[in-house]
Order: sequence, then structure tokens, then C-alpha cells
Amino acid sequence: MQRVDLNRKIELKDYEGIIKEGQIELLQCLGEKLKGKSVTHVNSTSFGGGVVEILQSLVPLMRDVGLDTHWEVIKGDFDFFSVTKKIHNALQGMNTPLTKEDEHLYLEYNKMNSELSILDSDIIMVHDAQPAALIQFYPNKNNKWIWRCHVDLSTPNLAVWQFLEPYISRYDAAVFTAKQYVVPSLTVPTLNIRPPSINPLSKKNRDLSDQEVMEVLQRFEIKPDHPIITQVGRFDPWKDPLGAIDVYHIVKKQFPTTQLLLIAGMATDDPEGWLYLEKSARHAGEDPDIHLLTDLKGVREHEVNALQRASQVVLQMSTREGFGLTVSEALWKCIPVVARKVGGIPLQVIDGVNGYLIDTIEQAAERVCNLLKNRDVAKQMGNNGREYVRENFLIISQLRDYLILFNELLETKKE
Repeated sequence: MQRVDLNRKIELKDYEGIIKEGQIELLQCLGEKLKGKSVTHVNSTSFGGGVVEILQSLVPLMRDVGLDTHWEVIKGDFDFFSVTKKIHNALQGMNTPLTKEDEHLYLEYNKMNSELSILDSDIIMVHDAQPAALIQFYPNKNNKWIWRCHVDLSTPNLAVWQFLEPYISRYDAAVFTAKQYVVPSLTVPTLNIRPPSINPLSKKNRDLSDQEVMEVLQRFEIKPDHPIITQVGRFDPWKDPLGAIDVYHIVKKQFPTTQLLLIAGMATDDPEGWLYLEKSARHAGEDPDIHLLTDLKGVREHEVNALQRASQVVLQMSTREGFGLTVSEALWKCIPVVARKVGGIPLQVIDGVNGYLIDTIEQAAERVCNLLKNRDVAKQMGNNGREYVRENFLIISQLRDYLILFNELLETKKE
């Protein structure tokens, strides 16, 4: 495994004035109880995707409350990540069975990674399926292991789940985004429900000046005086970028100058992303008002921030969505969201209050048109969205819930 070196320093005091009074003191109290304890987070990539964004903020914040916290990334080749992508898709309901060779490769890489590192922290928090079997190779563990599931497990491919379940059942705790994601057959000592969250002070979410936003629009030849609708998310079938393009085509009939931005990071653990980027480009055709923007074109956290802020509406056309951090990101920036009623999205979008929940392409296009016509309504929805995120989906509340869980597990260990 490879350790991620984080240079950024994030402190609790930075959030004064953003979060409710008393929250910082509570976190400091919880951290004091864990003084001298250590935590290691393990996942499959240090670049691209919501888990990475969470860990980039969560790791330094855990350090600030007094925990010796580290972040390790498992090693794997193209074949391994192709198998784990099949697992990811199957867990979200796709009919993609694993071969015996796939299962063998998956376990061999988990075994290899376990031999390349010493996971001796008091708490080991393993994120998603790629490294889930690591625990199998630590049979005499004296620490506490937590499996953190970030995907939608409401309708998993049962054959693939049954392959993984024996390893996940070895964990001391499992954390899911929503109750409906907990597979009934899973038995672990502690089950925890905790939605993910965003960092309001990160490059992706911090306040920007109008000049900073305008500079990014000019760089990518996006017209600031024409309507902008945006979807941020990986190029894969679950995010349905093709559906977002179809919505745009309908909206374009009423608002001919509308522009569509499809923004994604090309994550190292997602070989399928390149194929779906090409599919999206073919579906977009030669339309100059459709912009396919990736980190390869220089679109990183700052640019995503500016482009979301410049949008009139943000789409999330996912057909499966563990949570969808990009929804909270848009709402925090006071942009209303039109999104499919799937996974963790209804936890964030309150229909008719801070955006709209839809089922079809046609419904999405109708709602986008309504928001483009009624700017006052859109503005009020955006303001509602920011307050809803402040109350529920900021990184500070996620840190609080994890510290409470750590305390509970380590107290159990003492007993």
C-alpha cells in the first residue's frame, strides 16, 4: 500500500461562523477521549471521486482533534481495477457476475496489499469494496475494523454480494449512507447510518469572487450571459451523462442559447471511465454548446467550484447514487438541483424546496425550464439549499459521528 501525504492543514477553528455554536467544543471533547489513539483510512485511489474528497478533509481534521491519522491506498493493476469495477457495478444492481478467476485475482491483490503494510492502528476504516477483504489476512487483529460503504446497496447482485459478505461480516462495524442500503443478511456487531458530507472551506466549495468565476468561464469559452446547466460526476452508466445530454436537447428548444457542462475527474480506479467519456462525446456530437470537461483539460477543484457557481441549474441524472456529494456542493453554492429520485439524492433534495426530484428525462427538462423562466423561485430554492446543507451535510457533522463511533468501539474493546 502507499501512504498519502497530505500537506494541507485544516483546523476546527477555521469553521467558526460557519457551523452552529458549541459544535467545535463538542468535537474537542470527543477528541480528548481518544487522545493517543490512531486511525488508518484505506481506499483504492488518492485521486478522483467523492471518497477522496472526503478523506482530503477528514484526515487533517481528525489530526486536529488529536488522533494519529493516516491514509493508505491499495496497489493494483488494470486487471484488478477492472474486476473491482465489476464488483462496484454488481453491488449497485448490474448483472455482471464474477468468474472464479475474478474472485481469485481480487483476493490475491488484497492479500498482497496486506503483506505490503502493517495495519496496526487502533481503528482501521476501510472504504468500499476494493480493499474489503484485507481483514481476511489479519486473523489475530487486536484493533477495531470499520467497513464504510459509499455505494447504493439497495438492490445488489446477490451472487457478488455473497462472495464479499463473509469478509465484511468479520468487521467490528459497518457504516452505510442510508438504512435501505443495509443488506438484511449482513451481521456485524455495530451498524451505523451516516451520510457523507462536504467541506465548505475546500477549494471546491469556498466562496469565490465574481472575477474568479468569470476567469474560469473565459478560459473554457463558456458564455456567462447564456443559461448554463451543469452535471458533475464520473463518466459511467450510473451517472447517466447521456441522459443529461437528452435533457439539454429538450431544454434547448425553449432556451436556444442554453449551454451544458458535463464535468468529471478521470479516477485511477475506474478504467471504464474512458469508454463512457467516448460514448458521451459521440452522443453530444458537434454541438459547441456542450462542454465535456475533465481534469485532463485543467478542470480541478477550483474550476468545478466556479462552474457550479456560474450555473443556473445543476442536474444529477444518476440512475444509482450512493449519496451524490455533487448535489450538496451545488446546494451549498445556492444553486437549485434537478435530480433523479434515487439512492441518497432524496436525502439532500427536498422536492419543491431546494430543487426538484424527477423520474424521467422529460420531467427533468420541464423542471429545468421552469427554473430558467422563474429566476426568483430559483434563487429562493438555492438559498434554501445552502441552509439545508449547513444543517445536515458539512464535514464537521461527519467528523462528530465518526468520533462517537470510535469511542463506542474502543470502549467495547476495554470491556
